[in-house]
Amino acid sequence: MEITGKSVFNGIAIGRLAIFKNGDNPVKREKITDCRAEIQRFMDAKEEAKIQLGALYEKALKEVGEVNATIFEVHQMMLDDLDYVESVTNIIQSQEVNAEYAVATTGDNFSAMFAAMDDDYMKARAADVKDISNRVITILQGNQMGGIQSEEPVILLANDLAPSETVQLDKSKVLSFVTRHGSTNSHTAILARTMNIPALIGIDYTEDVEGKLGIVDGYEGKLIIDPESSVLEQYRARKEADEEKKRLLMELRGKEDVTLDGKQIKLYANIGSVSDVATVLANGAGGIGLFRSEFLYLESSDYPTEEEQFTAYRKVAEMMAGKKVIIRTLDIGADKQVDYFGLDKEENPAMGYRAIRICLDRTDIFKTQLRALYRASYYGNIAIMFPMIISVDEVLKIKGIVAEVKKELDAEGLPYREVELGIMIETPAAVMMTEELAKEVDFFSVGTNDLTQYTLAIDRQNPKLDNIYDSHHPAIMKMLQMIVDNGHAGGCWVGICGELGADTTLTETFLRMGFDELSVSPSMVLSVREEIRKTDLSSQEK
Repeated sequence: MEITGKSVFNGIAIGRLAIFKNGDNPVKREKITDCRAEIQRFMDAKEEAKIQLGALYEKALKEVGEVNATIFEVHQMMLDDLDYVESVTNIIQSQEVNAEYAVATTGDNFSAMFAAMDDDYMKARAADVKDISNRVITILQGNQMGGIQSEEPVILLANDLAPSETVQLDKSKVLSFVTRHGSTNSHTAILARTMNIPALIGIDYTEDVEGKLGIVDGYEGKLIIDPESSVLEQYRARKEADEEKKRLLMELRGKEDVTLDGKQIKLYANIGSVSDVATVLANGAGGIGLFRSEFLYLESSDYPTEEEQFTAYRKVAEMMAGKKVIIRTLDIGADKQVDYFGLDKEENPAMGYRAIRICLDRTDIFKTQLRALYRASYYGNIAIMFPMIISVDEVLKIKGIVAEVKKELDAEGLPYREVELGIMIETPAAVMMTEELAKEVDFFSVGTNDLTQYTLAIDRQNPKLDNIYDSHHPAIMKMLQMIVDNGHAGGCWVGICGELGADTTLTETFLRMGFDELSVSPSMVLSVREEIRKTDLSSQEK
């Protein structure tokens, strides 16, 4: 069987199909006769949940460190909370109902209680109690928790994947992403490009494909289920040819990012977590041009503390050993929602309360992040950039808060280095103000994804508009030239960190425009390096 959709990243994947379970468990209220046996079912499921959480703690300890792993210890303790356990057992006994219903009811009640509290820490526990309840219900129902349960890497199928879901996946178990919904500019697509694996959207699969052998053809946008042996051999050969191309590109690792006529280019990589640094180093990027710090918030069930953030930023800075690490401040909002922020539902979140607008409004969150960033700067070559800027006034407010943070650190005797401050150019307003903005910052980094959607008035998350979402539009090209010219005139260096930076058909165009830096998915570094090294800017333009 063959299903056609749309490709968001090229390549071939061959493996078993696994449908992503998001952990939602519909619960029915059922009358029971043996309350003692039902309570024992609950107690057994609770103990199994604690074992699972212990394993998750050990896994997280190795992958993200002790600070980020402690949430699983907290969940274990919450399962043993006397009030929680008594509530479940009381509902089973007094109402003579099944354990699933008792756990779901207790989870809802406790979650509502925590959410209504004034204390922010206690409010954050609302999501935790729902999570542990869902885990116990899953075990009681004989199901498995959301995520990937297979021991072997799989082709992962899903309706869609939110950033908060993709960030928790075991990436080593994913051969390819295949979704029913989403767009070519969704975060799942960006993650696929970061991981250098093929991905498809618009694939209307059926539930009975679970466990079957599948082929993802990222070149033609096809999912092939239960392929015939001749088709399988054909795709295995194509996959091997792809691997050979990658091996040839690896010969460029360690080579300079310099054009034939001698112009040096900064070729950096975009990352979303500390663990991505390994891929950056493996592909020989010259630095990190975009560290999406919001993933620290998406991975957490509460606001990351200053120490937690400091540890993450310091680790990246140390691992990059003096190479530039540009960290973007919190870019929550729009399609990146975090429950504990308590953001209101908006009619148009892409143009709503997000990114720097939240930071300048909730300065306690912003200052915590800036303190962590400046403290980490002492251990490497960190730069900071701010997203969604539309005015000089915003930059002046940011610089005022930065001055306050530095004054606090001085008073506390905490060391830091002076860092470059830059801004994302991703709104038409910022483009039109580049002449004035260049006088206030050290660098510009163009976020082409949002700049394209705002300039063309096209929601980049809407798959119906993919055919007219044109990042090569003449208006975008004119804006890019204007950004470079005004930035350089004002003393700024200028880069691109949006997905367009990895478009090798435009690499020479960007270099001729005068861009100083390109920051791309780690998997695209060597392909872009190849283009840079064969470009001669002294020759006549094509």
